[in-house]
Amino acid sequence: MAKKNEYNYFDQFVKLEDYSCKCAEILHETLSNFKTETLGDKLKEIHKIEHSADLAKHDMMNRLASEFITPIEREDIMSLSQKIDDITDAVEDVLIKIHMFNISVIRPEVLEFTGLIVKCCESLNLALKELYNFKKSDTLNDKVIEVNHLEENGDVLYYDSVHELFTQSKDPVELLVWTEIFNRLEKCCDACESAANDIESIVMKNS
Repeated sequence: MAKKNEYNYFDQFVKLEDYSCKCAEILHETLSNFKTETLGDKLKEIHKIEHSADLAKHDMMNRLASEFITPIEREDIMSLSQKIDDITDAVEDVLIKIHMFNISVIRPEVLEFTGLIVKCCESLNLALKELYNFKKSDTLNDKVIEVNHLEENGDVLYYDSVHELFTQSKDPVELLVWTEIFNRLEKCCDACESAANDIESIVMKNS
């Protein structure tokens, strides 16, 4: 039985992903009810969450550096925590690009994408909640597969969105801006899949 005050890496993975989920929710809500005059405040809000996530990851790394025995390999803890942090960074980056490019109207495909990102983050969160029990879990593999499935949906949505963009517009600035934004949106889904792949690797290495 774990000691009462023992640091639980599995719980910390979930807490890191909670930050990603919160950022994804803010991104989706902000763009669903888009107002350019409040975008700056939303950026500050999402950056505050991203900063808290960074601090939590640094705390985990400090713990890892001082502990002799860990529940899984140190390299896996470092990799998975970084992959989760990458998700939070990727989600924040979408809103940064929207503000940077002075976007005034949100394309409908973007909202489909942000909704998918929320689902990716939530599904990964469920997988991480089950990771502590990876040796006995009957559902962890299905949860990882669900993240992979959602990422595949993101690939299709990315292709369709960029194709539609180039079909509708010939304006070089518009094409450049929205292609970059769609790239950033896809990166969020890719980052979730990358973390899910780490979970799968941890299970394989420890089974």
